[in-house]
Amino acid sequence: MEKKLKQTKSNCIKVVLFGPESTGKSTLAKQLADHYDTVFVPEYSRIYAEAQLLQNKLLSKDDVLPIAQGQMQLENKWTPKANTVLICDTDLLETKVYSEAYYGICHPDLEKYAIENFYDLYFLTYIDIPWVADHLRDKPHERETMFKAFENALKTYNKPYILLKGTMAERFELAVNQIDELIKNKK
Repeated sequence: MEKKLKQTKSNCIKVVLFGPESTGKSTLAKQLADHYDTVFVPEYSRIYAEAQLLQNKLLSKDDVLPIAQGQMQLENKWTPKANTVLICDTDLLETKVYSEAYYGICHPDLEKYAIENFYDLYFLTYIDIPWVADHLRDKPHERETMFKAFENALKTYNKPYILLKGTMAERFELAVNQIDELIKNKK
């Protein structure tokens, strides 16, 4: 199991879009990947949940580890295809936060790798853009609580992060400035 949650080593800069549902993470991940002419790692939990819904199944705590393993499989698959920077639409720490929010627990292996896997920077997306309903999102009235859970996870594990607020254009500009700085400092 541990091998399935371990991150592949890489010299590229890895950034994570991190935060509650419906805060623009996927949109921004695609925009950043296009801007840097690189790849982005999609959110596996969405892919997995949609497949479950097609079979009329609801997610349970038993789905958390397969989701985490699928996320790392996608990240490890896309990492060698990245140029200077890899954009991740989520990571295991996000899966950990959701596991605790929905089921009150986190598998020890997931917690271990959520903490150990390395990213150069997290972009914590704030809840100041309108919540958009879809067939998977289900916490429109818990945005503040969820935001605090994500922020607390970053603080608890001393992860480097920047808060993204404002319009999507403002978020994009701030993210690009931060990534450009990481690229400049890496040279």
